Amino acid sequence: MKTNKQYGNWVLIAVVMLLFGTAIATIQFKVPVVMGDVMVKMNMDANSASWLMSIFTFVGIILALPTGALAKKFGPKTMLLAAAAIIAAGSLLGAFAGNGMILIVSRAIEGVAFIFVTICGPLAVQKYVAPDKIGSATGIWALWVCLGSVVGGVLTPTLYSSTGFVGVWIIYAVAAVVFAVVVAVVVKDPRKALEEASEAPAEEKINYGDLVKPNILLFLVAFLVFNMTLMAVLGFGPTFMQQQGVEPTLSGFISTLPMLLAVISSPLFGALSDKLGRRKPLYLFALFVMGPCTLILLTQTGPLMWAGAIVMGLVGLGGPVMCLTSYIHVLGRPELMSIGMGVLMLVQSLGQFLGTWLVPLLLGPDVSSWMFTGIVMCVLGFIGTGALALCKFK
Repeated sequence: MKTNKQYGNWVLIAVVMLLFGTAIATIQFKVPVVMGDVMVKMNMDANSASWLMSIFTFVGIILALPTGALAKKFGPKTMLLAAAAIIAAGSLLGAFAGNGMILIVSRAIEGVAFIFVTICGPLAVQKYVAPDKIGSATGIWALWVCLGSVVGGVLTPTLYSSTGFVGVWIIYAVAAVVFAVVVAVVVKDPRKALEEASEAPAEEKINYGDLVKPNILLFLVAFLVFNMTLMAVLGFGPTFMQQQGVEPTLSGFISTLPMLLAVISSPLFGALSDKLGRRKPLYLFALFVMGPCTLILLTQTGPLMWAGAIVMGLVGLGGPVMCLTSYIHVLGRPELMSIGMGVLMLVQSLGQFLGTWLVPLLLGPDVSSWMFTGIVMCVLGFIGTGALALCKFK
């Protein structure tokens, strides 16, 4: 196809960016599986140690909008390479941290790199991949957090036991830098984009009011709800299952099974959207199942529990790639995309925060109101689906 020849190989670009993103996400998820050892080494209590993960969400809320503005000014590729340098600096500081406070600061620096990649990864796909392959490429790219969480969870304990604390921090940082170099070599500006850029008129000033129009707000509400329901399952599904007698390891596996199955649903939904030329029906289908699946995973065991996890993974987790690829059609103006992505990631961080904040309130002090909690989250899921249904894709 003529258009595609003006761009690089979309599969190669998507895979290279996925490897880089996975290396960054692995650094985020290197802590939970060795948290006990880190607490002892740094003489940290549970409250302070919790910030080793919470700081990532906090940094995301604070820096999402500024990162979008920086991406617009410097371009997504430059921001991705900057993320590698930042995460290397943060990891180096963390590797030789003398106490818990310095380690938390180092994690905050790593969090800056994480939000850079979260926002600029989709922007890079939009810019460097042929238009008719954006869905497929985004479907591959969208796996970076899922794969990073798996690699971090599986590899870190072994690496920690053989190389120690410093080894884990340094090795993961080196991997991120190596993959960043590969991104620098492989991901190139397409000739068409360069030609258009040379002929482009002076950039008009963006009115931030354009990002809070009713149609865009409906889209953002849907994504907010998606993240709330997902975090409800990831954060509290294991607690419910263990209360019902499910073995801890199995409960952890079932609650993360949707993320693992995203390896199938994300590329599949992306490819389908390219083939059909439509994204809204697929996104609606994905979002529609999130509420009922959350209800099931917070209230049921046995076959229903497994069915809920599988459907959420194979259908619901196709939602993020549809969100990322359809967002530009809701914004309506390409020049809004960089700042708009910052807004979208701010909504993602807020949704994850609200999901972990609301569920304990619904469960009550004795952590027993699971049916009530599941019903509320299911209703929220349907509200998000309704908001998306009302949203117009241009």
